[in-house]
Amino acid sequence: MDYSVSFWNRIASRYAKTPVPDEAVYQQKLEITQKYFRPDMTVLEFGCGTGSTAIIHAPRVKKYLAIDVSPRMIDIAKGKLLDTDIHNLTFKTQAMEELDVEDASFDAILGLSILHLMNDPDAAIRRVSKMLKPGGVFVSSTACLGDTMPLFRYVAPIGKFLGLIPKVQMLTHKQLISSLEQAGFTIDYEMAPKGKSHAYFLVAQKRQSVQPEWTQWHRVEE
Repeated sequence: MDYSVSFWNRIASRYAKTPVPDEAVYQQKLEITQKYFRPDMTVLEFGCGTGSTAIIHAPRVKKYLAIDVSPRMIDIAKGKLLDTDIHNLTFKTQAMEELDVEDASFDAILGLSILHLMNDPDAAIRRVSKMLKPGGVFVSSTACLGDTMPLFRYVAPIGKFLGLIPKVQMLTHKQLISSLEQAGFTIDYEMAPKGKSHAYFLVAQKRQSVQPEWTQWHRVEE
């Protein structure tokens, strides 16, 4: 499966040194996320990159697993972790689709700046729903380039072929919300893109009882 691993390995060192585009917005997102945390929670973050966000969040919960497909990204994250006194955080080179865990294993899952880079965002969202406990939360920040940069769909394959960019999905906000709702989520919080950002920041809660997909859209006659 194409995870653009070579691309992420190649840019990992530069990525680690690049400041966040908008520090104030980043801090706001951290604060909002932490309002959903409890000290007894088990959390997964997929697409964790070089681990900066995981290191900030981990002290707020019981157990935190952060994964990424890039071994180089994870090496840098582990190096950062050595400079802390955090003992409940594990970094692992792993694709989320291939993570071997039981259903309902996590209280919260984070997928930040990653859904639009996945091979099948809809399948990834369904997988997140399966891994979450009922009532658990999914925190995501997703670039909806299908709304803001529609012509990019013609440029992206060329950039991917030349190794200049990773594989990018042309999601729209409507598609993202629909996918979350069909996977059994209710949107609890939403922050629209600010400044030059194309990313919607969402907190979605898994419904306590998720009906099979076919019953969500078809009335059963009695």
